[in-house]
Amino acid sequence: MPEEFEEQPSEGLDWQKYLGLARRHAWHFLVPFFFGWLIVWAASFFMPSVYRSGTLILVEQPTVPQQFVMTNVAGNLQGRLNSITQQILSRTRLLHIIEQFNLYRKDRQRLSPDDLVERMRKDIEIELVRSPDNQELTSFNIYYSADTPRTAQQVTSELSNLFISENLEVRQQQSENTTQFLETQLAEAGRDLAQQEQKVREFKDKYLGQLPGQLQTNLQILGGLQSQLQSEEDALNRAKQQNVYLESLLNQYHTIQRSTKGGDGVPVGLPALDQELDRLKAQLTDLSSRYTDRHPDVRKLKEQIAKTEQLKAKITADLNSKANDASADTGSGVSAKDYTDLANASPVFQMQSQLKANQTEIATRQRSIQDLQARIGEYQSRLNQEPVREQQLTDLTRGYDQSKADYDSLLKKKNESELATNLEHEQQGEHFRVLDPPSLPVKPYSPNRLQLLGIGLVVGVVLGAGLSTATEMADDRVYSHKELKKLLPADVIVEIPPLATLKEQEQENRKARLRWAAAGTVFASVLVALAVTYLRG
Repeated sequence: MPEEFEEQPSEGLDWQKYLGLARRHAWHFLVPFFFGWLIVWAASFFMPSVYRSGTLILVEQPTVPQQFVMTNVAGNLQGRLNSITQQILSRTRLLHIIEQFNLYRKDRQRLSPDDLVERMRKDIEIELVRSPDNQELTSFNIYYSADTPRTAQQVTSELSNLFISENLEVRQQQSENTTQFLETQLAEAGRDLAQQEQKVREFKDKYLGQLPGQLQTNLQILGGLQSQLQSEEDALNRAKQQNVYLESLLNQYHTIQRSTKGGDGVPVGLPALDQELDRLKAQLTDLSSRYTDRHPDVRKLKEQIAKTEQLKAKITADLNSKANDASADTGSGVSAKDYTDLANASPVFQMQSQLKANQTEIATRQRSIQDLQARIGEYQSRLNQEPVREQQLTDLTRGYDQSKADYDSLLKKKNESELATNLEHEQQGEHFRVLDPPSLPVKPYSPNRLQLLGIGLVVGVVLGAGLSTATEMADDRVYSHKELKKLLPADVIVEIPPLATLKEQEQENRKARLRWAAAGTVFASVLVALAVTYLRG
């Protein structure tokens, strides 16, 4: 007997069993399925429709290459776009847009302004578009969801205009601020440069003649002064020699006068004149071998020789006239002494005047030598101070050069910044451009009624299957001999088929037709609902 209770091998799928289940629990499945689906689907139509409008804004690069005009706007596009987004989504801006387009009319009574702003922020979506190769930001989408298509389109258009205008304003403001900052720095650098120039100018004015650049000039001037000093000293020596000569010649005239007074009549001064002439001529020959006839010393020496020869000739003529006229003048009222004094008076006076002129020349030469020596000392002092002045000027020039370099650098940057600012004002720099205008939505973006319809079908299936399963599990009746075999330890020998009357068969047929009609109605309802949902969006 135990073998009879061993598990039998499983058979194939028992379609009769499942068909029996379907017949018995058709209403348990159809009614929950229909009402569960209907409730979900109907609820989707009570949910407010949300329409979504979008626009694509392209980030255009500057039209002028950056190697010609460099931008002076700091920060990258991502950071600037984040800043612009925060400004546009600020409470003030959003409240202005809400008032302008009369948004959220039904919710203004129960929601505060901050709640309205927060709700609008949730309705706004910004999607960044990057290039696939280097992940560079090339464009971005702006979406806004509203209860009507026209409102969604208008608000999206307003947001796109705000992004474009705000970007231009931000770039222009940053560019102008950069230019103003560089202008301020340039003005300060100009003042510092002017101070450095003033210090260098005052230093050069104070130590004029001691500057390093005047070294060669000072050396040339010093050499010229030394040459002049040598010439003055030579002229002074010659003037002193002339003085000695004139004094000796004057002494000789006095000797001649004394000899004339003695009565011997011997011209003792003529040999001295001859010796002086020989000396002057020898000196002239020496100078003529080194200088030309136009040299001052040669010309002056020739004048001295001519004066000495004139003096010799005059003395000789005076002596001869005195000897010839001595006898003729003896009987007259004028004595020989008076004639002698008259003959000798003119040369003596001339030599005395020459001696005074020579002494004046000596004094002048001495003063000139002193002046030249003082000037030579001054230029030698300049040359001695030249290394010190060079170091001082180097220190001043180093500060001036640094200030000049800073000024030139800032001037160049300021000019480049002005070009970049003009570029931004002409909207030739990096700017936003609407590539796709804000769309006018035809179908609502939310809720997705097709999706809710599918969810309703799933809910109906779950409810129907759950109720059918629960009813089947609660039913303790046996509907097939297989179930009976599982319950009894013995085999079933005889099976009595169901004996239904004609009336019972008609009732069963009506129930079957009703079940099929209900199933067809439910299926048709689902199809109609699907068509309506698709057409209405």
